[in-house]
Amino acid sequence: MKGKVIQFRRGRKTIHERHFIIEALGVTSKESATKLIGKEVSWVSPGKNKKIIKGKVSGTHGNKGLVRVIFEKGLPGQAITTNVEVKD
Repeated sequence: MKGKVIQFRRGRKTIHERHFIIEALGVTSKESATKLIGKEVSWVSPGKNKKIIKGKVSGTHGNKGLVRVIFEKGLPGQAITTNVEVKD
């Protein structure tokens, strides 16, 4: 399943570098987003090295089907609006 990186998980004054908000394609409700909890997510860098950074869905975010993902390492800022792969 494909997804899209929306934004860092953040508060008013803090940004969590390893936590990201992901929008999975075809998921539009909180109930369907809960089925993704525990799934593995991978992001592939667009450069020559094709570095892969893996993460795990940790919970839902809001009522419109967004999920929170915690990655092993922080993604670069350029990863926002790029695609990720959610493993089934």
